[in-house]
Amino acid sequence: MNEFNELELHPLPRPVGYFSPTQELPAQVREDSPAILVFTDLRQQAAVTVAPSESIDWALQRMKTVGVRLLFVVNADEEIQGLITANDIQGEKPVRLLRELELRHEEILVRDVMTPCEQLEVMHMDDVMQATVGDIVVTLQYSGRRHALVLDHDPRSGRDAIRGLFSISQIGKQLGRLVEPVGVARTFSELETALNG
Repeated sequence: MNEFNELELHPLPRPVGYFSPTQELPAQVREDSPAILVFTDLRQQAAVTVAPSESIDWALQRMKTVGVRLLFVVNADEEIQGLITANDIQGEKPVRLLRELELRHEEILVRDVMTPCEQLEVMHMDDVMQATVGDIVVTLQYSGRRHALVLDHDPRSGRDAIRGLFSISQIGKQLGRLVEPVGVARTFSELETALNG
């Protein structure tokens, strides 16, 4: 063991935090840039989650603390049950529940306003790898969505899993201009849902 050197140990300073994964996205992109340059990859950026039984007030506070506008709703086995966004919490859904079920605001839970998995659509990672930023913008705009999930095969689990997501506000920052969803309903059921709100 003569060829090794002992490192000096120091007392831990207080207070002390810890590192977390960060993904450095380029500050500027163009519409013809590869879509991967505006993609939040959950292999590099930790997913922010919430349990379905948490209150929407707690979920909104978590979003503010972490600096995101979307949380993955997960069960005890860390399986995705749905998504909840700041728009879900601050929009019409809680107001409707307050009125219809005579709940107090603090009684409304994440599961009451989240979008369940059955209503979610995803892009495939293979398609994303061939796409441009403009392709993603058009997809988000005409789907009327602010976020798009991307599915990929996870070799560790042997199953498909959410690999990451696109955020229309993040893309707008990187393009240097405001990008908003157009919100065009593409099917009769989507139109009916939009009208019945």
